[in-house]
Amino acid sequence: MKITKAYDGEVVVTKNGVKAQRLYNETEAQVIHLTFQPGARLDTHTTAVNVFFYILEGEAWVEIGEEREPAVKDCIIESAKGIPHALENQSDADILRVMVVKVPRP
Repeated sequence: MKITKAYDGEVVVTKNGVKAQRLYNETEAQVIHLTFQPGARLDTHTTAVNVFFYILEGEAWVEIGEEREPAVKDCIIESAKGIPHALENQSDADILRVMVVKVPRP
């Protein structure tokens, strides 16, 4: 059995107030834990595989294609491969934590 705590995952990126930690990285899927400082944004980008975001804590502004919506704790947001997406923590005080799952691993 392997147990990985969210904050113990391998740090893969720290940029623009967003810290990304890889929790799971196998052929079938990849799971990444994102921590957004207040005001931080994950810039618009695309992925080569389907992805979903699970809001663990806080409130996110999520952009998928031309749509922009708020999402709160316990929401799941789906984004199909090749569609531009971005996430943002517009709070000036609260942390935003998001679990990202990519299937299959890119």
